Amino acid sequence: MSTAPHTGTRRTTGTSAAVGFLIVMEFGSGLLQGWYPPLLTSIGQEHGTSAAALNWVNAIFLLASVACVPIIAKLGDMYGHRRMLVASAAAVAVGSFVVAFAPSFAVLLAGRALQAPLIAFLPLEFAIVRHRAPDRAGRNIGHLIGALTGGVIVGGFVAGWFMTRIDNLTVVLLVPGIMLALCVPVAHFLVRETTVRSAGRIDWAGAALLSAGLLMVLGGVSNGNAIGWGSPLIVVLVAGGAATLVAFAVVENRTVNPLIDFRVLTKGRLVLPMLIAALLGAQSFGSQAPISLFSRADPNAYGYGLGVSATIAGLLLSITATGAFIASTISDRIARALTPRYAVAFGALVSGAAYAAMIVSHDGVLTFSIWLFLLGFGIGTLAGVVPAIIVSRAPEDSVGIASGVYNSSRTGAGSIAGAMFALLMSSLVTSVTVGEKTSSISSFTSYATVWAICAALCIGIAVLSPFLDSRRPRTASETPAPPAGENEPAPA
Repeated sequence: MSTAPHTGTRRTTGTSAAVGFLIVMEFGSGLLQGWYPPLLTSIGQEHGTSAAALNWVNAIFLLASVACVPIIAKLGDMYGHRRMLVASAAAVAVGSFVVAFAPSFAVLLAGRALQAPLIAFLPLEFAIVRHRAPDRAGRNIGHLIGALTGGVIVGGFVAGWFMTRIDNLTVVLLVPGIMLALCVPVAHFLVRETTVRSAGRIDWAGAALLSAGLLMVLGGVSNGNAIGWGSPLIVVLVAGGAATLVAFAVVENRTVNPLIDFRVLTKGRLVLPMLIAALLGAQSFGSQAPISLFSRADPNAYGYGLGVSATIAGLLLSITATGAFIASTISDRIARALTPRYAVAFGALVSGAAYAAMIVSHDGVLTFSIWLFLLGFGIGTLAGVVPAIIVSRAPEDSVGIASGVYNSSRTGAGSIAGAMFALLMSSLVTSVTVGEKTSSISSFTSYATVWAICAALCIGIAVLSPFLDSRRPRTASETPAPPAGENEPAPA
């Protein structure tokens, strides 16, 4: 009979359409992530905010994602991944509108926190494509990651171009909000819900402890200079936040369904790879705002910077994303040529050399763009190889948990680095006079110090990398050793 083939064709067509939309949606996710860096200077001018404080535009987004992404992923497993994808897109759209119409910088930061579910798009989309087309899951996941990176490249350029042409910050900031709002009904009606459900509970206590601890520590650190490091408020915030994070670790080790399962780290010798992931997140996320601000700074007024327009600033950030896209695409070949552990060292040394070059030679746009491409290439190599090592080493039943801890390690370290760099840039200031107005700005020393710290983090990764082993520990239930040459698979 002809009904079965017809149904199969219709199902294949529906699956292709759904996956195609998810790819478009992930491109939009990347577009939004690349949208804000070239607009930081304009945001600072609109809200009268210092360059140091603008680090929080990215830091608060990463900080909120550390707490919300594991919860959203778990809710997807329990109640449906399509349902949580729609809810996440709605939250991001609302956050985008809050950012666009924010009457103050504090409200803008609240909007950025509402956008944190954006980071949960990929885990939810991975689950959907695996459920819909298991035989094509690997290829579809590769398309999703490529779409994300491509969106970052386009977003950085288009946002800067819009700002230069329109010169209306509210209108430019509205673009990602409108785009995500359109995704909500389309995702609801076009993407079919997954049917597999998992048991368990949400670790609300762990989420509350993690969020409170990070907010207290970062709040104390970021306001130490303004209020005074000896102030009782700062002492209580920092000490209380540290104690809360310790309590979080204790609670997680005693919880059946923890928010972040620390026990998985010991099952597959994952402590070292997770440490490298944290160092990667700290230097890659933490350096974004300073690089954007430096490119927009007017050398005639400040004595440093490139003095480029928002369009060129977006293009420069797109160059970094392009380097990362190329490197992550060929990271498996790099790993096969050098072995995974030395591919990590290679990526770290390339990034470290780029940061060092920024300190030494930073006067020309062309020269600076070369350093940015090399930086992106090194970061892309690390971003492609490190998670593959973690997945290959994780116990068979804990690959998903390990991937979640990797993501939290990266974004958590990135948010902390962003806050620390904001503190550093607010401490190392100089006075400039523009016209008849004298003001304090972050000195070039603050930028150079940030890049030096990032270079040191890269060197730390390179030093640790030879101790990595991408082989997954064998268990008693597994078959004997595989044939020669397959003991240390390169990441796919």
